[in-house]
Amino acid sequence: MAAVSFPVYVERGCGLDVHQQTVVASIKGKDLEEQTKTFGTFTEELYQLVGWLQNNGITHLAMESTGVYWKPVYYILEDFFEIMLVNARHIKNVPGHKTDKKDSEWIAKLLMGGLLKGSFVPGRQIRELRTLHRHRRKLIGQRTAEKNRLQNILEDANIKLGNVISDVFGKTGRAIIEAIINGVTDPELLSELAKGSLVNKKAQLRKALNGKITDHHRFMLQFIVSTINHVNNQIAQLEARMGKYIETMKQDAELLQTIPGVSQQIATGILAEIGNDMSVFPSHAHLSSWAGVCPGNNESAGKKKSSKVTHGNKHLKTTLIEAAWAASHSKTNPVLAIKHRSITIRRGSKKANLAIGHKILIAAFHVLRDKTPFLPSERNKEIFKTRRLSKIQRLEKELKALKNTSE
Repeated sequence: MAAVSFPVYVERGCGLDVHQQTVVASIKGKDLEEQTKTFGTFTEELYQLVGWLQNNGITHLAMESTGVYWKPVYYILEDFFEIMLVNARHIKNVPGHKTDKKDSEWIAKLLMGGLLKGSFVPGRQIRELRTLHRHRRKLIGQRTAEKNRLQNILEDANIKLGNVISDVFGKTGRAIIEAIINGVTDPELLSELAKGSLVNKKAQLRKALNGKITDHHRFMLQFIVSTINHVNNQIAQLEARMGKYIETMKQDAELLQTIPGVSQQIATGILAEIGNDMSVFPSHAHLSSWAGVCPGNNESAGKKKSSKVTHGNKHLKTTLIEAAWAASHSKTNPVLAIKHRSITIRRGSKKANLAIGHKILIAAFHVLRDKTPFLPSERNKEIFKTRRLSKIQRLEKELKALKNTSE
């Protein structure tokens, strides 16, 4: 069998196999002796790698996305070379032939043959915004866990506050918890702290607040409340910091908010994950595939098998699911809510949320690319009109039937 020669797109390139303590670099190219060297990952040693590559006329590099270890290497080398970050699954070598040296040589060979597809790596500003947004989400998870612990302490003291108040951490709930921490145990006094519509539920509150509170319960409540307040302060600091980044992309954030279900926080999450420059994605289909919200392709011998979505970007996927849930309850712009109900009937709410999240991402791509607000298509407008007329006719028919019954 004749050997197949792949076209060379890079004259001189380098493949990097990155680890926690070492970087193995293999260089190949025109009029260049193939070499492999190992460097440390300290900053000084990485600059030695830069010097070695420049001395050999290297212009392009490719490297695996290995955990978090690729990041500091990438951030130093990106100022000097064209770098391609590659998914490790896409360049897996032949089993039984795996060493650090062979891995770096294989990456260099694929790079020289133009057989690699780079991953999306945003610019510094978007990377920093992404770190802030992801950390904020972690803190929100911590706060939720602390709130659950606080409710467990109340249950331990037989304080059934959650049976009467829908939001234990609303104004009334916080006032009652603070009073309990300060030593107030009389249900009559505690029920007087009710505000708003809960004023009419004082009798139920008195029953719910008649528990057995000890010093231990008060200590734990105070401790957990102080933790929640601390986390709230941290979240506020992160949001203030994110606001400075979003200020530079204010127009893009406002345009995203024209999409049903996209709030200011959702818009921030989308920008933090994909940025505002859509030229890095060839099409909305590529963006959807990268995010992991579109059906996968799995077909053999003309038979379609499982088409479940890929892992993709789990942070962006979570943000899109939140937006889809909000869009499904939208009254002002029900274009996605109607589609959500239609899919829910056939496939269930979870798949409906993912499908609507996919549509929101497609809309976000076009909004950010064209710098225009989201507008429902003419076909959607016709659907709205038809359904509105059908509803009017149905209600008129019901009203007529009621009139005939009363007569």
